[in-house]
Amino acid sequence: MSTSFLYRLCAAFLLLGACLSGAAAQTPVATFVGSEACAACHPSEHADWRMSQHRAAMQEPDERSVLGRFDGASLRKGAVETVFSRRGEKFLIRTEGPDGKADDFAVKYVFGVYPLQQYLLELPGGRLQAFGLAWDARPAAQGGQRWFDLYPDRRLAAGDPLHWTGIDQNWNYQCAWCHSTNLRKNYDARANAFATTFSEISVGCEACHGPASRHVAWAAKPSEAAPHHGFEMSLDQRAGVAWQGGAGATAARTGPPASDREARVCAGCHSRRQQFSDDPVAAARFYDAFRPVTLEEGLFHLDGQQRDEVYNFSSFLQSRMHAAGVTCSDCHNPHSGKLRLAGNAVCGQCHSAAVFDQVTHHHHAPGSDAAQCVNCHMPATVYMGVDARRDHSMRIPRPDRTAALATPNACNQCHAEKSAAWAVAALKSWGAGGKPGAQAFAEAFHLADNGAPGAGAALARIIEDQGQSAIARASALQRLSRAPTAADLPLATRALADSDPTVRMAAVAVLARADAGTKRDALTPLLSDETRLLRMEAARALAGQAEADLSPAGRLAFEKALGEYEAGQLFNAERPESHANLGALALARGRIDAARAAYERALALDRTFAPAAISLADIARAAGDEKAAEETLRRSQAQNPDSAPLAHALGLSLIRQKRLPEAMAELERAVTLAPDDARFAYVYAVALHDSGSPRKARETLSAALSRHPFDRESLMALASYEMEEGDVAAAAEVAERLALLDPDDREAQGFVAAIRAMARSPRR
Repeated sequence: MSTSFLYRLCAAFLLLGACLSGAAAQTPVATFVGSEACAACHPSEHADWRMSQHRAAMQEPDERSVLGRFDGASLRKGAVETVFSRRGEKFLIRTEGPDGKADDFAVKYVFGVYPLQQYLLELPGGRLQAFGLAWDARPAAQGGQRWFDLYPDRRLAAGDPLHWTGIDQNWNYQCAWCHSTNLRKNYDARANAFATTFSEISVGCEACHGPASRHVAWAAKPSEAAPHHGFEMSLDQRAGVAWQGGAGATAARTGPPASDREARVCAGCHSRRQQFSDDPVAAARFYDAFRPVTLEEGLFHLDGQQRDEVYNFSSFLQSRMHAAGVTCSDCHNPHSGKLRLAGNAVCGQCHSAAVFDQVTHHHHAPGSDAAQCVNCHMPATVYMGVDARRDHSMRIPRPDRTAALATPNACNQCHAEKSAAWAVAALKSWGAGGKPGAQAFAEAFHLADNGAPGAGAALARIIEDQGQSAIARASALQRLSRAPTAADLPLATRALADSDPTVRMAAVAVLARADAGTKRDALTPLLSDETRLLRMEAARALAGQAEADLSPAGRLAFEKALGEYEAGQLFNAERPESHANLGALALARGRIDAARAAYERALALDRTFAPAAISLADIARAAGDEKAAEETLRRSQAQNPDSAPLAHALGLSLIRQKRLPEAMAELERAVTLAPDDARFAYVYAVALHDSGSPRKARETLSAALSRHPFDRESLMALASYEMEEGDVAAAAEVAERLALLDPDDREAQGFVAAIRAMARSPRR
């Protein structure tokens, strides 16, 4: 019996079952009715919302909504002068357009309100673009009431993805979901155009609660038969909950079990994530529409503090507050967006003011900025030039980690002229500084991010410690996925049973690097996971060799989940990354023509997108056409001359063509453009050595190892080259570092043993 026949048979039974159960008579799908429909029954909540930033997230331009000076004010950057003016009812921005020439562009919408306001300009194809000069809405006394450049350190010209006309400033993809209600992007891939719609211009009631037509019907005729009063879900995490102080200074939660349901609704916008669905029900479940980041290098500091613009969700998940059952609306009024109480009083809801809001605790003048809880426990980072956002991991200041790991701390954020050692001593003098805080993973992440000895064992301890937050355990698994060993696979397999979807997602990433049989056994059950994100991740990991021997039932689940993955990529069909992902999927399944078409589409969308060009070059090289590979890379390099990966790939292509001088120039260029990439330095050093420049090769490796002291390839190469030069002592010193990396690596340990033996032997 063929797999395709079984697939059709199962589908027929499913359809028959749906008919027999009366699926055609289900309750009508809920529709959006608008925030004004809520006012009559919820007047106070509606009044709060009308004064909120959610209500003003996006507006039509008029005298009231436009905050910036459109009176002929101008701002010059390089050769480009931008002028802000009025013509009747229109607000105009005269600036460099997509063709590089100056033109007038009418403001279509104002975007945001405080502490800055941006302006959306219209381009062909239904595109709205966020302009790169913004209005500083803060008072003049705070430095506001001025036009300013969001990218002051970058010279952006038309064609650059970050130029206001570029792909990375596109409202339809980048911004729209979080500033409007019932957003439908409606991208037409054939026309390369948008027909984006929304039911409400800004963030209305239904952006959080979901479409309300069934709720309105319930309100007209209440019935116990309607779950959640007609909504898909209830945002009632605070119902029946009390916070009781008991014998301690910090309150404990009593009532129903804690839930992340509310936080996940907020996370649809207040998180760093990828989106793959705009279905309201899927978005409310979060993991059916979004893929959140973990505490990744570059986005977060080693200890989980915010670094890049990551918003709140991943930070909050690290906190003791989250672990204790606190949810967003315990601190924030969800309708006004403001804190429930001012200053330290909001913390005093759970943390006794008699204990914590005292000089004996904060050691600063009462009522001063330094005595505010948030300035020590929720330090702010400024994004977009003027927007200070507080870290929601709610941590104990750790200046000792600043000294050891170069992570920031709240003490030195205020006392910038002092050292971390001074801050450590100050805490000790107060009898503080002995508590490590909830975020206990920084040292393990430091080892992993540096490839240092003991990294694997340290990550394993984080992963298996249920006292750690789920986001910390997921982030440890994500680091383990870079180069997992056979010993790591059982650990990841156990993590697949974790209750948290983020942990399961990261475990899939580890197992995706395993052999086909191990992947098939471990991941096939996840093809039917309750969460769409997990089904998609599992299917992508199994695609290729591992899918070959799936059972008929497994094949059915695989095809369905893989379809979800492909649909998720096509949801963002206007982005080159999505087509590159589809290209990689096609390559994994041996579909070369489909892969080539996907990568070509990625480059058509963004000529600067280097990963697609490199993949196309690899396809040409695999077909034996090295010249075509070179031409592809050179075309892309003309569009993106500062790409280190392109220079590196071109250098390798030229080496394969035995054009050594040209190759060396490109490999050196890659190292210059990306000095922190150990792989680029290693390849360049090998090329130098093999082309007769051993001294420069050793210098290049030494420079790379000063940044990455435990890079295995660089250590082995440098030790070998030192041996060639007869410097056995230097080789032995490098080899000892290599020996620490992986005691079970027979090749490396054999290499080290040989050098040790030579170092011990008497000189002839």
